Amino acid sequence: MSFKIDRGLFKYDFIDYHAVLCVPVDADVKEIRKRYLKIARRLHPDSSFTESASHKELGNELLSKLVNPAYEKLCGDRTRTEYILILSQIGKRLLQESTSVTLNTELAKQLAQTPNLEHFYKSAIAKIGETQYDSLEQALQVIAQVSELNLVYLMRSTSKPSAAPRLPAQPKVESVTPQSNTLPAAPAPPKEDSIVEQYIRRAQSLIDKNQFPQAKVELQDALKLEPKNSHCHSLIAMVYLKQNQLKMAKIHFDNALKLDPNDKAALQWKPKIDRAIGQQPSDHKVTSSANNGDKQPEKSGSGGLFGGLFGGKKK
Repeated sequence: MSFKIDRGLFKYDFIDYHAVLCVPVDADVKEIRKRYLKIARRLHPDSSFTESASHKELGNELLSKLVNPAYEKLCGDRTRTEYILILSQIGKRLLQESTSVTLNTELAKQLAQTPNLEHFYKSAIAKIGETQYDSLEQALQVIAQVSELNLVYLMRSTSKPSAAPRLPAQPKVESVTPQSNTLPAAPAPPKEDSIVEQYIRRAQSLIDKNQFPQAKVELQDALKLEPKNSHCHSLIAMVYLKQNQLKMAKIHFDNALKLDPNDKAALQWKPKIDRAIGQQPSDHKVTSSANNGDKQPEKSGSGGLFGGLFGGKKK
């Protein structure tokens, strides 16, 4: 069974674990654990609800591939903190892109307009949770419906100081007009220290300590959230350069210059990398995107090209 969902928060390359468990986005660990145990008993192959072989297999797949990962993510201290930070960042992003957000279910449209946001949202989540996995074949559609509710709640609570204390407060957003399925434009939230900036700071600290693999992970996570961040591209290019991975460094320096033609590091190092790569055999081409895996470092003679770029013996 394919577990592809393309509605709600899933549309933003984000796995909505709250929707998988059908708990509110501000649910505490105790509430999440209670809900998980109920679902696990329902989906376990030995459950009386899964009598046929096909149902046992489907229930086990849903449990192992969706429900268990959701519980682990939302109940681990570190993973939960990171997840909530990303969730709040997505809320701010949705505010800025609100005119492009389309709602598919009537329940989500009602949530977008109701004056009693908190009560309507949590009541709807609780009601759906009662029968979420009764029909295993419809489980993904139900998860998608819950994720749409999470999307609307996240947008509105992010803009409302009195709602969802775990999510940053922003200026209030007007409700959806009855004639449209699209959320209206909202003022951009005030600039504050974002999760991407936190990733960059940690990466810079790791670079200063020559801990390049760890720095690269931080920057890759930052680029998942902001793929057009020129500073991230420039920093990760320097990390690849320090690791003698010239072609990967060139890709990210190219991206940095496209986004910011005045990037100092890119302007300084890209010409040197171009010259160095031009001296290598070009029998094959390395392709990558901002978040792809790494290739093995290029090597050329004594000291490698890395040594030549950062000093070494001059010709």
